[in-house]
Formats: sequence, structure tokens, C-alpha cells
Amino acid sequence: MGLFSFSKDAGAKPVAAAKSTVSVEEQNRQKVTAMRHAVDELQLPVHDLVLEIHDDTVTVYGQAETQVAKELVVLTLGNNMGVKTVDDRMSVVAPEPEATFYEVKSGDSLSKIAKHVYGDATKYNVIFEANKPMLKDPDRIYPGQMLRIPAL
Repeated sequence: MGLFSFSKDAGAKPVAAAKSTVSVEEQNRQKVTAMRHAVDELQLPVHDLVLEIHDDTVTVYGQAETQVAKELVVLTLGNNMGVKTVDDRMSVVAPEPEATFYEVKSGDSLSKIAKHVYGDATKYNVIFEANKPMLKDPDRIYPGQMLRIPAL
């Protein structure tokens, strides 16, 4: 549990740009719906998921069966344009050691990150697998994106 920081200007746009006539509450409701849909698409073992948005912070409540599921929820929410912080208030049924998070920089690749973190570029697949199904292709990462880096 805790606060996780993200690059507010990087990531997917959770909803289409809202018209100025739409209230802030309605914009936030649309963002919550889109973010919840993105989490649901991952089919993670997470129960009682509740999302709240206030300014550039998303607060998430719920129960994850595993630490991995919890971390993927946090990353899925944080890797959205306009999100600066995810306030993680989820519990985990089977606690495990937490992975570290890494912010992708311009010019990074998974093999370059693996070389930096593990000392072995061929371990890029460990990072790719740790971020599936959020990542669908090991060659599709972008600056500002946050990734899970599991211990070996």
C-alpha cells in the first residue's frame, strides 16, 4: 500500500476529450469507467475494486489474490494520461515481496532495461512476462511508462 508516482503527460488517454460543457464529476465518472474497463480486460484475480479520482490522483480499493495482480492494477491505472499518482489502498490475500517499478526513458528497450537491472540483456523476457497482459508486444513501450521489475 502506498503512493505511486507516474508521468502525468505519458500513457493512454482513458477517455475521449470531454467537452467543456461536461461537469468535472461527469468527466471523472467517464475516466473511472474507462480505467475500470482497462483493469477488467486484464482478467486479474481482483475483487471489490473501487476507483476514485481527485485531480490527478486515482485512489484504488479492493482485494487482490496476488501481489502481481495488485501491482498490475496500479500500473494499469497509473499509465494513463493525466494520472500523476495512484494511491494504492488494496489488500493482498497472499502477500509476496513487492516488485520494483521502472520508468521507461527515451531510447529504452526491454533488453536495455534488463541489462541495466539484471546485468543481462537476454533477461528482457522476464520483464515482458511480468508486465503481461498489460504489455502485448516486447517492442511496444514508451517513455514515461512504468513497468514492473521482478526480483530474479
